Order: sequence, then C-alpha cells, then structure tokens
Amino acid sequence: MPSSLITQEHIDTYQREGVVLIKGLFKDHIDLIRAGIERNMTEPGEYAAENLKEGEGGRFFDDYCNWQRIPEFVEVVNNSPAAEVAADLMQSQTVQMFHDHVLVKEPGTSKTTPWHQDGPYYFVEGQQTVSFWSPMDPVTDATLRSVAGSHLWEKPVLPIRWLSEENFYGDSDEYMPIPDPDAEGMPIREWEMEPGDAVAFNYYTLHGARGNTTDKRRRAFSLRLLGDDARYIERPGRTSPPFPGHDMKPGQILREDWFPIIYKR
Repeated sequence: MPSSLITQEHIDTYQREGVVLIKGLFKDHIDLIRAGIERNMTEPGEYAAENLKEGEGGRFFDDYCNWQRIPEFVEVVNNSPAAEVAADLMQSQTVQMFHDHVLVKEPGTSKTTPWHQDGPYYFVEGQQTVSFWSPMDPVTDATLRSVAGSHLWEKPVLPIRWLSEENFYGDSDEYMPIPDPDAEGMPIREWEMEPGDAVAFNYYTLHGARGNTTDKRRRAFSLRLLGDDARYIERPGRTSPPFPGHDMKPGQILREDWFPIIYKR
C-alpha cells in the first residue's frame, strides 16, 4: 500500500506523465525548512549563485548540496515522509539521497527559470528518479511548470548555463534543442500551491518556473532522490553538482557514504 499521502492514481500519473502534485508532503516541516533556508542564505555554500544579470530587478538565489551541514535539512531528509512517497512514486525498493536545492525569488524578480531537464546536468542515469519542489510561501504566479510526458522523450534536452545561457558541455549532437512548450502547444502542468505542497517530477521531465512579480517572497526547497536503477554515468564535461573526487566508475551505484540510503521497504 502506498503512503497515506498518495493514492495509486498519483503513482500512475507519475509513471505516465513524469510529474504529479503531492498535497501537504512537507506540511509538518514548514517552519523547519524556512529556518533552514534562512540559514542557507546567511551562510551560503560553495555552489551558491545569484542568477540575475546587471540591471535585472529583484533577487534570484540558489544553492545546493548543503543538507549535511544544515541541521534543519538533515531532520527533513531523515524524518519527513518524502523518502517513502518517493519509493512509491518510483516503484523502488530503496531510496538514495542525491542532494538538496534551495531556490529563492524575492519580490519583483521577473526573471523566469528557463525550461530544462535536470538529468543532463547530473552524473546519474536511470528511470527511477524523483525531485520534490516545495514552496514555503503560497504560490500562484511564481509556480513551477512541467511538460507532461517529457521524461519519456527519446533524446534529452540541451543543458545550458542559467546566467550566461551558454551550452553546458559545448558542442554535442547528443541533445535536442530547448523547445518552447507554450508556442508548441505542449501539455503543461502547473498548480497553485500552499506551503508544504510539493511537485514531484522525474529528472528528465522538462520544467521551468515563472518569475515572481508579486510583493511576496517565493522560497522553494527541493530534494533530489534516487531509486534502484540509478547508476553513475560520465558526461562530456563537469556536471552540476560536480561532487569532485567521487572516484565512481560508469555503471556503479552511487557510493552510499556520500549518497546514503534513506529508505528501504
């Protein structure tokens, strides 16, 4: 039986469309996550970035791979229902922690998050993957947008650098050009969300986010999790996150001392 937070319909939708809304996934951890985000912004990690060009209004902060040093995030990883729900959605016997990600758009940040798939940036391959994107503020205009079924496309989408908009790995025919889902009439899923709700999506689901033109903050917390079939794969260049010195070989399960198993059936 799946977690009490989801039904078989959630699982079927996730498998078919690569994206589904989970109401209240982090509802009991909202204050904790908010505190962790503030700690992260006050004490940013080595990968922290400001994603606005000169002259663009607002502030778009993001940072990742901080959960092991931020106690609030450690508690969420270990004690929230996210891992169990991930196992159900992925249809996996195990759930392995990959990394956390904080994305904050302050009021008046009109910059959108560009359309992209997470998978091409990562050194992971496999169908059993899930990201949870959870706002810590009510969102309408600044919500996440995902293209249903894009996780099953034959070719991955070209990864780019968000600020410079350059090709992430240089010239390669391995990737398809970034589509324009609105212009091409693709099936886009987006929801108005309350704090603690979460969008679950596959690493290869094409997604982006609207700018935040409201007078309220939009703080979002993400967990990236892996299932049974996830394996290390080499990419044409430095991945994001890079995890330097990992010493893994193609085809290996990610090393559990760096990427711990956080749930087993």
